[in-house]
Amino acid sequence: MNPKYEIRSQHFADLKEKYQAAKYEDYSPSSPLYFILRKADLGIELTDLESIYLQKEQLSKTFNIIQKEQQQRSKERISLGVEFTQLKSKYKVDNYNISWIKSDLYFILFKIDSGNFLTDKEFNWLLSHGFKTTTSIAIEIQKFSSLKSKYKATRYQDSHPDNSLYPILKKIDISEHLNETEYKWLVEKGLSETLEFVKQQEAAERNEFIQLKEKYQATKYKSEYLSSPLYSILKKLESTEKLTDTEITWLKEQKLIETIAIAEEREQIKEFAALKFKYKATEYEDLSPKCHLYKVLKIIDAGNFLAEQDINFLKKRKLVETLKIANDKYANHLKTKIEINELLSDSEIEWLQKQGREDVINFAKQKHFAALKRKYSLIDPALPIEPLYTIMLKLEKKERLDSLLVVQLMAKGILSHNGKIAIAYYRLEAEFYEQEYKRTGNKWDIPTISKFWRKANEPEQALKITNLDLGTIKESNLKSAISVTRGAAFRDINKLNDAESLAKKAMEYQSDTHQPYTLMGAICYDKYEYAKGDYWFEQAILRGAKTEDIDAEIKQVIKNEKNDDKRHEAAEYLLKKDSHRYAWAKAYLKKQKDKK
Repeated sequence: MNPKYEIRSQHFADLKEKYQAAKYEDYSPSSPLYFILRKADLGIELTDLESIYLQKEQLSKTFNIIQKEQQQRSKERISLGVEFTQLKSKYKVDNYNISWIKSDLYFILFKIDSGNFLTDKEFNWLLSHGFKTTTSIAIEIQKFSSLKSKYKATRYQDSHPDNSLYPILKKIDISEHLNETEYKWLVEKGLSETLEFVKQQEAAERNEFIQLKEKYQATKYKSEYLSSPLYSILKKLESTEKLTDTEITWLKEQKLIETIAIAEEREQIKEFAALKFKYKATEYEDLSPKCHLYKVLKIIDAGNFLAEQDINFLKKRKLVETLKIANDKYANHLKTKIEINELLSDSEIEWLQKQGREDVINFAKQKHFAALKRKYSLIDPALPIEPLYTIMLKLEKKERLDSLLVVQLMAKGILSHNGKIAIAYYRLEAEFYEQEYKRTGNKWDIPTISKFWRKANEPEQALKITNLDLGTIKESNLKSAISVTRGAAFRDINKLNDAESLAKKAMEYQSDTHQPYTLMGAICYDKYEYAKGDYWFEQAILRGAKTEDIDAEIKQVIKNEKNDDKRHEAAEYLLKKDSHRYAWAKAYLKKQKDKK
């Protein structure tokens, strides 16, 4: 007999038994019933003709079984679809519309939900399809499952990371103490083995706490509660972690001075070891932070220079490389100070000189010179550093300058008469003579003081020092000198009537000196009374004034005139009077012409 036929015949017999069609007498695999039962067994829905055939052959029982089975399959199919939708929502799967029948996702989500571990291939599948959130949840579930196994909580079925048990197990895993609510939750869920583990863990920690208190001399603190700040502090010490300022403060409040001392010594030992490595002093074997090397290395690390005894200490122990690093570091520290325009102290400069670091000294000098040039408005880049640097240093220290040197520099045009250096010089001179006047009471200092205050562009100070009762002064020449300089100060602030009054008084006090007449001439020029001014200037020359000084005075009047028309008028007057003598006035005619 054909083996294939026998197999099919046996299969037909099995199907008839399964679907209760034994009374159907035809056993041949070629029977229409065999075809119908095979379709039904595969879950394929019967056609109307096939249903009629079963009824005709009086196989209604078989028909009912097949129909019921198909209905059950349909329900199960719907149930699987609903379950897939729920799992997608639960595990944050968005924008995925492939049928559950064809996708691997259903199986993967089912594994995640059942707490089974995913394979690498399954994780890769999730990631390759962009399900990062789902992957993260799966990882957390696997961690949760591992913790349940580790802490004997597997009887608790829910493995989703949102569950209350997960954070409890995580706390247990890092030896963090449970609160009363968490304890009660474990009791209510009947997780006695997990609770027993927690109790054992706490017992071990209490024992550890006792030992740590003895080790770090904190036994005076009586509390044994594991929630105490002391326990976490002592554990940090044991793991060589650095305590925070808040923790140190807490120890001080508990008067645990010995514990603080141990903590500080540990940090010092660590720091000492790091400093020895950093500054090439590892051959020095002493590790105690009480040794002198530790203090020396801290000085170096702070960027400070070493005292002679510290230098000798390093030399004696042949720590030559350490000393070189220290010197280079301090020199660099000084260079940084210079770069941010900080001034070096005398001791710092002395140290640089001893070390032969002329490069740094010169760098400091150049930087300071550049800063002082900016301060005193010296914009010429070709200006020599000396003697200007020395002059400006003296001004910074409020020291008087060499008058002859200043005058020579002004004559050469290196310093302006109205520049900041000149003004500072004049102010220093005024202040010096004021102090002399206070010390000696010599009234002949008054005109000198006034002169310097005027040159320093502070005529108010000149008026202040000359504001005195001249009736108390016997010398006519002194009264005249004070009146002239006071009148000149009034002229500086454009109070010409007051200035003129004082010039006339000065003439009365001393008619044979040229200063009052020179002042009067300048006042007349200020008032645009040029012919009248020339008269007074001639009177000044008759009394000893130099022609060039008079011309310089006139030139200054014209230069200071703010009204362009008046300046032009004065220039024309002078050129008409003497075009050769007053040739410099042509420049003011040209300026007026250029403006037009």
